Amino acid sequence: MNEWPEGRGDRRDDGYGHGSAQAQPEGARRMPHVQRRQPGLPQQPQRPPQPPVPPRPGRRPAPQVPPQQGAGHAADSYDSGYNTGQVYGTPQRAPQRPGGPGGPAGGGPGGPGRPAAAPDWGRRIKVGSIALVSVLLVTAIGTYVWADSKVRREVDLSKVIERPKDDDCTTYLIVGSDSREGLTEEDKKKLHTGSADGKRTDSMMILAACSGGTTMISLPRDSDVEIPSFVGSQSGKKFPAQGRRTKLNAAYAEDGPELLVRTVEHNTGLRIDHYAEIGFAGFANIVDALGGVDMNIEKAFKDEKSGADFKAGEQTLNGEQALAFVRTRYAFAESDLARTKNQQKFLATLANQAATPGTLLNPFKLYPVLGAGLDTLIVDEDMSLFDMGEMFFAMKGVTGGSGTSMNMPIAGERGGNLLWDKAKLQQIVKQIQNDEKVTVTAN
Repeated sequence: MNEWPEGRGDRRDDGYGHGSAQAQPEGARRMPHVQRRQPGLPQQPQRPPQPPVPPRPGRRPAPQVPPQQGAGHAADSYDSGYNTGQVYGTPQRAPQRPGGPGGPAGGGPGGPGRPAAAPDWGRRIKVGSIALVSVLLVTAIGTYVWADSKVRREVDLSKVIERPKDDDCTTYLIVGSDSREGLTEEDKKKLHTGSADGKRTDSMMILAACSGGTTMISLPRDSDVEIPSFVGSQSGKKFPAQGRRTKLNAAYAEDGPELLVRTVEHNTGLRIDHYAEIGFAGFANIVDALGGVDMNIEKAFKDEKSGADFKAGEQTLNGEQALAFVRTRYAFAESDLARTKNQQKFLATLANQAATPGTLLNPFKLYPVLGAGLDTLIVDEDMSLFDMGEMFFAMKGVTGGSGTSMNMPIAGERGGNLLWDKAKLQQIVKQIQNDEKVTVTAN
C-alpha cells in the first residue's frame, strides 16, 4: 500500500528527495534550485530586480515578506554562482579589488570605489622644515663648541692699568708674530722664517669698528714710543714709568701682549677692547685652506730674505707666497711703511674672500679654515667667537668701501725710529671716540 498521496508515488525522478521504499538507499537526486555550470557555457545573467507594484487605490499595501529559502522560491532567488561559495538566498557583496581598500586597483581609505585622500603637503612641508632647522641648529651648536674649544685665550687684559676711557666703537689690536710654533725644520726652510727662538711682533694694526665706518691703522714696528708704567704679566709686580723711549715691538719682546696693549693705549689714547695674534704657521695654513688668495700686485719685486719673487698683475698666492708677501721689507725704499701697506691690503683681501657664503655655508671648506687658524690664534680671555666674527667682517668692510685703511701718520725720524704725527693722531682718536668716520689721511 502506498502511503503517499495519490500521484506522488510514481514520480521517481521529479527532482525532490522524499525518501524511498526500496531496500537500497536512495541515490543522489538533482536539486532544482542548484544548477551546475557546464564548462564552456557562459554564466547566465542575474535576474534584474522587479520594480514594486503600486497598490490599488483604497487598498493597504501588502507587507513586504523576505524571500524564503527553499524550492518554492528558486526562481526568485536564482544564483548561478554555485562554485563561488555564495550561500543561497543571502545578499551578494561587492568583490574586493586586488590590494584591498586603498589598493592599487582603487578604493581609498574611505572604502572601495572612493578616491584616495590627497597628501597633506602643508603638514609635510612643516615637518620637513622643523627637521631641517633642527639639523642646522645641532650642527651650528656643535661647530661653535668645537671651534670655541680650539681658541687659545691666553691674554689677560685685566692686568692692563690706567686705561683710556671707553667709547662706542669696538677696537681690536691685531698682531702678526714671527712665532715658529708648529713649524717643522722643513717648514721653516720652505717659508724662509729662520729658526730664531721666542717670538716678536712682525706686524701690528689697530682696527676700530664704529657705526660711522671701520678704520684700519697700521703701526710700524719701528715706531718711536714711550714705555709707561705697567704691571708684569707674570710677576704681578708694578714697574713705574721711567720716560724710556724705544721701538714699539720692544714692548712685546719685554713683557708680551699685556705690555704691548698698555703701550699702544698710552701712546695713542685709544682703548683696546680685544687682542688677536697669529703666527707664521697659522697664517700660511689659513691661506692654503682657502685655496689661495687672489691678489693684484701693482709692481714686481723680489726679496731673498723673505723668499718673495712676484711679477706684476693678478695672481693667486698660496700660503708660502702670502707669507713672503706680507713679510717683505728690504725690497722697498720705505721698508717698514711699504710692508705695512702690503699687510693691510692682503688682510683685507683675505677677509673679503673668506667671508663669503661659499666658505661660511660649506662645512667642507669652513672646518678646514677654522681648524687651520684657530690652533695658532691667541686672543684675550673675554674674546668670544662672535667677537672674532665681528673683527673678521670689520676687516672685510675695509675693502668694501665703508672703511678706511691707512698707516699711522709719520712726522719724521729719531735715531732710526719713526715719529708719529701727534696732531693728526689726536684728530684720528677724536673721530673714533665720537664714532665718526675717519677723514685724516697719512702722508
